[in-house]
Amino acid sequence: MARNITVEQAGEAGTIAAIRSAAPSSLNGDDAAVLDSTTSNARQVCTTDILVRGRHFRFRYSSPYEVGVKAVMQNFADIQAMGARPTALLLAIVTPGDMPLETISELARGINDAATPWGAELVGGDVVRAEDLVLSLTALGELGGPAPALTLDGAGVGHRVIASGNIGYSAAGLDVLQYFGSRKSVPQDDPILQELVSWHCSPKLEVGRGTVARAAGASSMTDNSDGLVADLSVIAQRSGVCIDVDVEAVAPDSNLLHAAERTGCDPWKWVLTGGEDHTLIGTTDSRLPASYRPIGMVRRLDETDPDAPFVTIGGNRPTYTTGWQSL
Repeated sequence: MARNITVEQAGEAGTIAAIRSAAPSSLNGDDAAVLDSTTSNARQVCTTDILVRGRHFRFRYSSPYEVGVKAVMQNFADIQAMGARPTALLLAIVTPGDMPLETISELARGINDAATPWGAELVGGDVVRAEDLVLSLTALGELGGPAPALTLDGAGVGHRVIASGNIGYSAAGLDVLQYFGSRKSVPQDDPILQELVSWHCSPKLEVGRGTVARAAGASSMTDNSDGLVADLSVIAQRSGVCIDVDVEAVAPDSNLLHAAERTGCDPWKWVLTGGEDHTLIGTTDSRLPASYRPIGMVRRLDETDPDAPFVTIGGNRPTYTTGWQSL
């Protein structure tokens, strides 16, 4: 690919060719991709997310490659939260004509590298020219075997609340970026701040955590995309229960406390309201799945009190209850 060429100069065919070169798949190139089921009794699952430049990412914070990784992780977290295995991706890009083609190629390369450990590929999509950059990524997955999917309405009184992954890291990383103003301004000699920033720009999701939870008998699951209280509230509301979170189990760790000291922010706000960690959180009345930890219990909802909270922290109303709002 020639350097300094723009999307407008490359045209639709050249832009698609750059994407296919950065994220190669033998399934990509026809009117539609045909996927084979690889698991007996398999059911297909799908999800989609949109990322808008200036709202979901900024290139002064994230590289195009990291944006591609982030797009995959937020989609695959939704697939994993159902207990399913990601299998393929579809990418639709709305891009200005003067966008460097290398930027689009790096986005695709991030998508490809993030999908590869899961055995998934980018198998198609669309490209349209407009005034600003918008990505829409659709993930497909398979739910193998007869066991039910991990839905939001499966929490029961007495179940343990479980989590796999960090909580509050992405929100902390964003506040670090905003405090210092740009990625380059974050102190290079502070590995903790660098780790938190990296977690915000390209979150990590361990392969197979959702399928492990489903195999171990988890009863419900979601991912921490909008904030711990907000996402647990959805499970609690759909299940008609109250979820009580153990204070010590989710208390800010040393990394968050360090970042709070540097920025002057409240680390509990990161833990309770910060999204985009894509930590898997759910409930179980069975054994604790591998790589999960208990963070609370499912209690009976006080139906005599119309204002009874769906989520409590150590038996008390949360200090913070807001989360990410898409609209």
